[in-house]
Amino acid sequence: MTEPFRDPALSTGERVRDLLARLTTEEKIGLLHQYQRPVERLGVGPFRTGTEALHGLAWLGPATVFPQAVGLASTWDPALVREVGAATAAEVLAFHAKDPDGAGRNVWAPVVNPLRDPRWGRNEEGYSEDPWLTGLLATAYARGLAGDDPDRLATAPTLKHFLAYNNETDRCTSSSNLPPRVLREYELPAFLPALREGAAVAVMPSYNLVNGRPAHLSPLIDSELRAAAPDDLLVVSDAMAPGNLVDPQKYHDDPAAAHAHAIRAGLDSFTQDDDRPEATLAHVRAALERGLIDEADLDAAVSHVLSVRTRLGEFDPGPAVAAPPADVVNCPAHQALARTAARRSLVLLKNDGTLPLRDPRRVAVIGQLGDTVMEDWYSGTLPYAVSARAGISERAETVFCEGVDRIALRTGEGYVTAGTRGAPLTLTPAPGFGPVAESAAFDLFDWGGACALRAVVDGRYVSETEDGLLANDQPGPNGWEVRQTFRRQERPGGAVVLQHVATGRYVTVGSGGSLTLTPDADGAAVFTVDVLRSGAAEAAAAAATAEVAVVVAGDHPLVNGRETEDRTDLELPAAQQDVLRAVRAANPATVLVLSSGCPFGVVWADENVPAILWSAHGGQEYGRALAEVLFGDADPAGRLTQTWYRSAAELPDLFDYDIIANDATYLYYLGSPLYPFGHGLSYTTMDYADPEARVEGDRVIVEATVTNTGDRAGEEVVQCYTHQRASRVKQPLRRLQGFARVALRPGERRRVRVEFPVSALAVWDVTRSRFVVEDAPRRAHLGGSARDLRVCAPLAVPGETIPPRAPARTGAADNDEYHGVVLCASARESGDAVRSTEAAAWAAFMDVDFTGPGPARAVLSVNAARAGSLTLRLDDPLTGPVAASVPVPAASGVFDFTEAGAPLAGVEGRRDLYVVFEEAGTALEWIDFA
Repeated sequence: MTEPFRDPALSTGERVRDLLARLTTEEKIGLLHQYQRPVERLGVGPFRTGTEALHGLAWLGPATVFPQAVGLASTWDPALVREVGAATAAEVLAFHAKDPDGAGRNVWAPVVNPLRDPRWGRNEEGYSEDPWLTGLLATAYARGLAGDDPDRLATAPTLKHFLAYNNETDRCTSSSNLPPRVLREYELPAFLPALREGAAVAVMPSYNLVNGRPAHLSPLIDSELRAAAPDDLLVVSDAMAPGNLVDPQKYHDDPAAAHAHAIRAGLDSFTQDDDRPEATLAHVRAALERGLIDEADLDAAVSHVLSVRTRLGEFDPGPAVAAPPADVVNCPAHQALARTAARRSLVLLKNDGTLPLRDPRRVAVIGQLGDTVMEDWYSGTLPYAVSARAGISERAETVFCEGVDRIALRTGEGYVTAGTRGAPLTLTPAPGFGPVAESAAFDLFDWGGACALRAVVDGRYVSETEDGLLANDQPGPNGWEVRQTFRRQERPGGAVVLQHVATGRYVTVGSGGSLTLTPDADGAAVFTVDVLRSGAAEAAAAAATAEVAVVVAGDHPLVNGRETEDRTDLELPAAQQDVLRAVRAANPATVLVLSSGCPFGVVWADENVPAILWSAHGGQEYGRALAEVLFGDADPAGRLTQTWYRSAAELPDLFDYDIIANDATYLYYLGSPLYPFGHGLSYTTMDYADPEARVEGDRVIVEATVTNTGDRAGEEVVQCYTHQRASRVKQPLRRLQGFARVALRPGERRRVRVEFPVSALAVWDVTRSRFVVEDAPRRAHLGGSARDLRVCAPLAVPGETIPPRAPARTGAADNDEYHGVVLCASARESGDAVRSTEAAAWAAFMDVDFTGPGPARAVLSVNAARAGSLTLRLDDPLTGPVAASVPVPAASGVFDFTEAGAPLAGVEGRRDLYVVFEEAGTALEWIDFA
């Protein structure tokens, strides 16, 4: 007789309950690690979570490499993104068929963190700074990964990383300050769509803390994520994150307590210690023995694990999944799809008519990125690579110049020289300093804040070896800890010392003349840099020989910013900028092609270069895709999913997540961007006319007539933005509500329609903790970007008026405005408070209705390390009349909140109330009026 858990005719819930009932406690515990233990007596095999598949299958060998995620997003094409997800799933299954243990079917993709700040080191992994667009594209990619069968998953997609995660600097100890409106209107909308649609079936929390509580312990995992998902949701930890709960986060004193809290909060799978689960399972076992969790907690977590495994078909009779043929990996269809995705991701930022190219006889291809295709940390291994040079060479004669300086490093004793076959670098005496030998020549690659050295003698890059020496033994910057990059620190007289980026140590000369590293800056070798050949001069000479010069510049995805490394600025690396200026001076017909996973503040280029194209690192077919757009075979189809700022000076602090208070992202940004959100030019021109906006039932319909007024066929991404012109709260300047792609022949016109639900116009009302569509005047705009709004129409939508606040208990986190406070945890497991970071900080509660018999007393839930006071003022935090002064006693710990009260005076009518913190370090959980 077949066990019920193996019967596909039963529901997933029935099958899971049957299997769960057959497991011993120890067997259940064994299922809570990334490497799940088999239950051999029941025929349940091992299972591993976590196959990387961000833009193609990664880390397991050659597989189709599609454009980076931010590049896929710039297509603004959910159907194409879904197709890429489906192709990736097919390759995952092909690898799984060959190696079930090495290629698991729980895939860790997509990344849905909104791209709030372009300096984030992992910017290339996300989709957009707009949460709605992020959610749309994440749903498409996840659906492609999951497959079309409603009863069986092809793979199990996992959304990363929950929650408020956009900084690598101090990522395990920093806390993201997330007010309720930012949480509800910005962060959650990126995560919830793929869960609600059932496209994603798992979530990974992030390393950081949110409002003072580790994200892995967030009560939102259950209250929001699981509530949104129609089926059981698997929650997997990020790598080594469970260990952080004790150290460095110090949220719990011992691992058993931390692991118990994680399970109660909703974590089902511990990604800790790689394939060595013993310690983790011992902590879970100890938590159970100490009564920190019970069998019901264990059952809930195991049920989530088994639900996903059941939906993957693992327990069905016969094979779990029909494996595609092995040759699906990098098959011709996937190669063609990679080319289409790369082509449609290209964004034309500027064009004075230089593009498309008109059959040039000779093209100069120039730059560090001109003849290479980059892999990032989450790329697959390129099965082949078509560079910009290779793609353009298929269309025209080319001349290539890498445009890097060739240098020698000299001390008073001699030159740094390189051998071959990975021999250590040595300082070779050179009496008289005559002509420099080839062994002393290095090509210097400037990646912005860090550089790399390639030995001319064998084309290998300088790296730190396992025995601490420096040798030219690597093909380029690579690996988790990139050990091939250095920072140049200037010394008097133009000399430099070199600091090794990965270790922070300095290059010095060891015994026998070998180059090694020292932690002592004073012991660093001081080098004179002799420029043997100027990259900018050579680039200019090459450009002068061609009709058109294409400069390919950008970032190295393992150097300029990456996981564990944020960017410090938005500048194009200085040496690349010098090359661009020299080429532009030598050849007026210069095209800048930017290849990067992040925006750059290319102000000089925008003012001086005739045409600029951008794409993310485009994968294996990048060069052919680029050539198709450069030569006009295809209209540029990409549009930006991020604002391109002029400099980092226009950005708020990297750690400040309150986009509303800081006027951040296109939603609130008041300045003039270099290139706005949604921007992207065509080779033709489009006209908009006859706008109309109306409400039909619970849907908003916005229409306009779009006409191709140029002489070429082209595509337009018709973007719909709304603006609410009056509100109780600060409103976005513009908010994307939808878009429509339209392809038009010259002279063709079409009525274009965008629709969205009325609920998309809602704001989070902190006074009543719910979404509200306000009764307010609105406009609907259609255009080509957030700043290129061609037509608009009034939009009348039924709504409600938010009433004044009632003088009732109010959470401090639900303030309207604040100064000098951050959100913190009011209890270990759930609840938020605000804590002052400076004296005279305040939190405001606007328009409180004290009409009628006014309250006589205020009661506050407070916490402070030292005794102090809070002052309640009306109308103004500095000069307003004092309604009460509340003494705050010293607390025994950060979660020791106590009630403190004081009589009220002069509170009547509708008034703005300010709670003023007289000292730093005082926390307020709630305020009530008795």
